[in-house]
Amino acid sequence: MIHKLLGGELFSQMVYQGASHLKHHAKTVDSLNVFPVPDGDTGTNMNLTFSSGVDELARQPHEGVGDAASALAKGLLMGARGNSGVILSQLFRGFYKAVNGKKVISARQFAEALKAGVDTAYQAVMKPVEGTILTVAREAAEMAVRAARTSDDVTYVMEKTLKQARETLRRTPEMLPVLKEVGVVDSGGQGLVFIYEGFLRALKGEEVSSQDQQPQKPVDPQELDRLVSEEHRAQAHLKTEEITYGYCTEFMIWLTNSTEPDKKPFVESLFRTHLDGMGDSLLVVTDDEVVKVHIHAENPGEVLNYAQQFGSLHRIKIDNMREQHAAIVQGGTSHRPEAAEANPHADGNGQAPTGKPLKPYGIIAAAAGTGIADVFRSLGVHVVVEGGQTMNPSTEDFMKAIAECEAKQVIILPNNSNIIMAAQQAASLSEIPAGVVPTKSVPQGMAALVAFNGGADLESNLLAMGEASKQVKTGMVTHAVRDTQMGDVQIKEGDFIGLADGTIVTAERELMKSAEGLLKMLVDEETEIVTILYGEDATKEQAEELQALLADVYPDVEVEVLPGGQPLYPFIISVE
Repeated sequence: MIHKLLGGELFSQMVYQGASHLKHHAKTVDSLNVFPVPDGDTGTNMNLTFSSGVDELARQPHEGVGDAASALAKGLLMGARGNSGVILSQLFRGFYKAVNGKKVISARQFAEALKAGVDTAYQAVMKPVEGTILTVAREAAEMAVRAARTSDDVTYVMEKTLKQARETLRRTPEMLPVLKEVGVVDSGGQGLVFIYEGFLRALKGEEVSSQDQQPQKPVDPQELDRLVSEEHRAQAHLKTEEITYGYCTEFMIWLTNSTEPDKKPFVESLFRTHLDGMGDSLLVVTDDEVVKVHIHAENPGEVLNYAQQFGSLHRIKIDNMREQHAAIVQGGTSHRPEAAEANPHADGNGQAPTGKPLKPYGIIAAAAGTGIADVFRSLGVHVVVEGGQTMNPSTEDFMKAIAECEAKQVIILPNNSNIIMAAQQAASLSEIPAGVVPTKSVPQGMAALVAFNGGADLESNLLAMGEASKQVKTGMVTHAVRDTQMGDVQIKEGDFIGLADGTIVTAERELMKSAEGLLKMLVDEETEIVTILYGEDATKEQAEELQALLADVYPDVEVEVLPGGQPLYPFIISVE
């Protein structure tokens, strides 16, 4: 079918069909996980993320494509799970920004919106890797723009977009060697192709089966937090004297409702370009009538003077990074009084909605397993978010945890590489200061907690905890779900495989043999402490057998055995 214009209703049908098609093939996407472990969850994460967007779209009234895209983007943002889900949410956040306020769009505007989504997603990823969903989305969007130059039919543009997405997906193993080694295409890219296939089905008017029907509109709409801030990534590798821009500057601009006259119109691209010349680590996040800015600047006053031209300034926070960095290097804390910061969860007396005084800090940790959760609480964690290797928590899960902390500032420990982006997205949405220590494992989270200093400011703690997390080695044992080869390790389905800091180093038919081989690779003469967390599929006796093995070989190493209760991973091992 030919569509010269794309309106809200047709766009909604595209989204519903895309969601249905992805859901139907979610297990296929899961199976493309590079590692042959039982928690390949890209398809699950993308499905849950997109379903959250669909739910929001179904419950929000929308007259035009701009309103529909807005609802979709908000639902995706809060429901984003895993790295693939966060990237997906950013693709459609950029799409929404490009069509905001429009009732209908042309084929060219549709293509430009796809391209805008790619630009937004690339900005959200610190180190984009080619051969992933980002590459599939980028090359498909570039083809959409070219196709729109020769045709004004949205269906034709979508056909060309999908064709290019499939072709790029086919080539992802050539771009990312690990995909070629294992013999799979990129899982996130495959998930996006399934969504685009659903889009095209809707544009062609193909009949929808009963299982693909539009979801029912829920009764109770969800409330969304609308103000945003960006989590600061400290530059711990620099020497103090090498810091060029010494003041971490954060503030909000209210673009409307300002009592001050003669304000200039705000254009994000021009604003960003101007500030880019005034410092580094620039992050600008806009949402409706509010702009959140983070920049490292040498003259923060100049930054604030420029920003004030566009609206009224609020929640200004300026930290001397040279002073903070010197304090970390010297093993002390900053002597600067903690910045006064408005807390939306507190009243004027510094109390939470429950009437309790706000804690100076709240600490959140993601964990799977009751024993691991107990360990984290014993180390000072206030809220444990259920999730880990087998189920990644969403942005909204972390937002709720931030509120539950009832604290003046919050630190999040994701403890899984696939949870970091969702945690960072939650921190950026939080109305109170929140930061993420990018821990990739439970042992890294435990090490980070030991370095926490309740008397230090947020930036200092993020630095110190991040450095501490890097000093620990992580071992995990699980079972293989398919035959494959990783490097020199030949793996058969059902093997117990040992991973040392994410690299598969052992594969054995017997659990204990694999665990013993893993320990031999992790522990050496420099090791001081080993912690063994045994999961649902291991016993205390088996863990103590490993403890005895270490005692024979390394009698001076302190070994602790704890019940972790984690699923799918019989052993998680921390080596310090």
